[in-house]
Amino acid sequence: MSLFAVPFVETTADTVLHVVAFVVLIGTVAAGLYGFWRFHELPIDKAHKRDHNQVALITVLTWIGFLWHWVWVIAVFIAFVDLETSLARLRDIWNAPVGTPVSSKSKQAEESEAC
Repeated sequence: MSLFAVPFVETTADTVLHVVAFVVLIGTVAAGLYGFWRFHELPIDKAHKRDHNQVALITVLTWIGFLWHWVWVIAVFIAFVDLETSLARLRDIWNAPVGTPVSSKSKQAEESEAC
């Protein structure tokens, strides 16, 4: 056998190895695309679980996010952050007198719990 001879060329083993490599390649690409798609669907799934008011907006932003990824980041923000509670908390911090500790719950949340 010389240094330039390649074993298994033009044999059945060579063909089988090429077929196996092709199947592994296709499987890897398909798994990667599926994983990418499932990752992009996270905002929609979260919005449905929380019964979010803006499910349609989040869905549209997620689909646009396939082309422009920065739009997907906005969809994630809208789906995962409770803006109503966050804005109420920010309002309470802003309106609190200087030196007064602000509780972790907003007044609106405390009133709704009292009812």
